[in-house]
Amino acid sequence: MSENNAVAKASEPRRDEAALLPPTDVIEDAGGITLYADLAGVPKDKLSLQVEADTLTIEGEVALDLPEGMESSHAEVSLPRYRRVFTLSRELDPGKVSAEFNQGVLKLRIPKAEHAQPRRIEIQVA
Repeated sequence: MSENNAVAKASEPRRDEAALLPPTDVIEDAGGITLYADLAGVPKDKLSLQVEADTLTIEGEVALDLPEGMESSHAEVSLPRYRRVFTLSRELDPGKVSAEFNQGVLKLRIPKAEHAQPRRIEIQVA
């Protein structure tokens, strides 16, 4: 392994590293699913979304900076990162995922694939 590869590998988060599971709501409708994930304390630049084959991975690094000279006496969030992995149904189209991130809430919209969409068949009179 070259030195460049070793550096790249070391900077990637380890998959077995402990992480918080962000609370998530998944809502399905006729056109697909909408996923809401609560990622409190994660800035947009520390948020990562990946779709690989049928797997959706959400990762985020918490950035809760204390003012200089202050020290936390109690912390309920002790893990510095979120990680959640979902297996996507074959009915969904992972190539058309859209994402919004607003005030710590991630909203993902994953539409159904065209083959899974209901369609009308026109009847012709002979």
